[in-house]
Amino acid sequence: MDQEFYDMMESNPIIGAVKDMDGLKKCCELEDIKVVFVLFGDICSIGEIVKKVKESHKLVMVHIDLVAGLSAKEIAVDFIKNNTLADGIITTKPTLIRKGQELSLLTVLRYFLLDSMALENIRHQQYTIKPDFIEVLPGVMPKIIKEICMSTKIPVIAGGLISDKDSVLGALSAGAIAVSTTTQHVWTM
Repeated sequence: MDQEFYDMMESNPIIGAVKDMDGLKKCCELEDIKVVFVLFGDICSIGEIVKKVKESHKLVMVHIDLVAGLSAKEIAVDFIKNNTLADGIITTKPTLIRKGQELSLLTVLRYFLLDSMALENIRHQQYTIKPDFIEVLPGVMPKIIKEICMSTKIPVIAGGLISDKDSVLGALSAGAIAVSTTTQHVWTM
């Protein structure tokens, strides 16, 4: 795990997740936001999007599954590494996590908690995939977040449906090291 990323999470556990240029602009203007998750872009714009975040002195993670024009293949991770200044990737695909690790990128493996099988996948895959961080969605289930935190040594980020102070505090008190949210008023809490 990258110590700089972890230290940034301790200084401010709210990650600005951006899904468009307006959100990107606002997030980059906020000094308290230290880490940005980029959830949009295409192969023509992602380099410039990441550059804007880096110019704001923030750590930037690209959700590689959401970059239009990239496939779910390892070459997409090579593209991000070679054509952007991204510090890491977010993905739901274990093979892309492994490739990101090979390229010394930070890795966030995103899980959608739909049922008990998804929960079991987290328990099992922590030993085989070993991402730097796990992001669980939705992030408004403190009981499940606590269960995940107790069953894994990998730091957990809660994301999805984080829309107010109660959801932030619920996730953090359950053991998440941070929350990611596109809800802009939460960025300034």
